[in-house]
Amino acid sequence: MPNMLLITTYSMGMKLQLKEQAIALRRQGLSYREIMESVPVAKSTISVWLHSVGLSKCQKQRLTEKKLAAIQKGADAKKQQRIASTKAIMAEAIQEVSTISRHELWLIGVMLYWAEGSKEKEYRPSGQVKFTNTDPDMICLFLRWLKEICGKTLDDIIFSIYIHDLQKQRTLEIVEFWANTIGCSKEDLRRVYYKKGNPKTKRKNTGAAYHGTLVLRVKSSTALTRRIAGWTQGVVKYFR
Repeated sequence: MPNMLLITTYSMGMKLQLKEQAIALRRQGLSYREIMESVPVAKSTISVWLHSVGLSKCQKQRLTEKKLAAIQKGADAKKQQRIASTKAIMAEAIQEVSTISRHELWLIGVMLYWAEGSKEKEYRPSGQVKFTNTDPDMICLFLRWLKEICGKTLDDIIFSIYIHDLQKQRTLEIVEFWANTIGCSKEDLRRVYYKKGNPKTKRKNTGAAYHGTLVLRVKSSTALTRRIAGWTQGVVKYFR
């Protein structure tokens, strides 16, 4: 019995010492996590011991900044994991596209035009082949389709660029971008039109990433427009 009392007294003394140590560290402005590195007790115990220990404004600000930094660090780590995962998935997917046959290229172009091309209407029976997009890769793919499948050259195509008037000062830069992308001269891109925009609209596609919209029209292409429409209907019929 005397031994048990001695052990209990010793245990209480150690606990009191740890509590006093924890309070002293808290008064220095340390966080619970930092205190637990020196005081080996549960967080619930630390919370009970320190709930009435006040902190100065500077100490509170330090803890807030430390907490925000930890949150940011966690967010950055997740971002890096997402980037690494995305790269791995993309690399694997790219390898899955080993070759593309002429027939596959034909089908790709038909589907692209079905999605992004202008169609002949009853009220406009003689429409040109007209393709509109902002994605330079898609534009290049469609141009290759026109060349390899339809036998068209750049001389057969009229290009127009549409730019938001808020980006008007970047006209020369945008024209040069499309000329380099397509592989034509800047003279071939003389047709530049400006679209009025609402200054209050918060546009995300701005700055150096903005290249306007490119519209390409194939000269004397009414027959080709109708053939593409037939190809599209043939695909639809096949899958119905």
